[in-house]
Amino acid sequence: MARYTGPTAKIARRFNDPIFGPSKAVAKKNYPPGQYGRGRRRKQSEYAIQLMEKQKAKHTYGLLERQFLNIFKKASRKSGITGEILLQLLERRLDNTVYRLGIAPTRRAARQLVSHKHITVNGSIVNIPSFTLREGDIVSVREKSKSLEAITNSVHRGRKSGPWLEFDANELTGKLVSYPDREDIPENIKEQLIVELYSK
Repeated sequence: MARYTGPTAKIARRFNDPIFGPSKAVAKKNYPPGQYGRGRRRKQSEYAIQLMEKQKAKHTYGLLERQFLNIFKKASRKSGITGEILLQLLERRLDNTVYRLGIAPTRRAARQLVSHKHITVNGSIVNIPSFTLREGDIVSVREKSKSLEAITNSVHRGRKSGPWLEFDANELTGKLVSYPDREDIPENIKEQLIVELYSK
């Protein structure tokens, strides 16, 4: 199962956005990483801006290039605004939903919980992080896993899930009530630039 395992602070600094959560590195050094990071002032081309936005979305949701391209193709086949549908599909991934519900503190941690069979969907164990949820699906923590320290700590910290999700902190159960609208997705991603990039 392929995934990015490199440094996260460098990636966040590249986009000047704490995409992996609060970061001291981004706050202290608000310029790109590398030897010439501070002095880089060259004007970016239109292609470079679009590519950066696509890379940012990929890293935010923890996907590699082929996975991301497949989701984009799926979004482009559906009727509606392709950029919004793309973000909806990304938000409906099981690992992202586990993160949004507050069961895991980060998307990386959520992916691990799913892979290690701690999460069920409609009562059945699902260990595929890319599993796409549908309206009405119930996401729960497996009974044996409810006492895991990582899960209880994350739930106690609390996180405001989106209006498209319902969460019962006592039962550690969430429900996908509806598909998210663009204004309800908090990620700072300009999805139209991604659509323009892939449309070339």
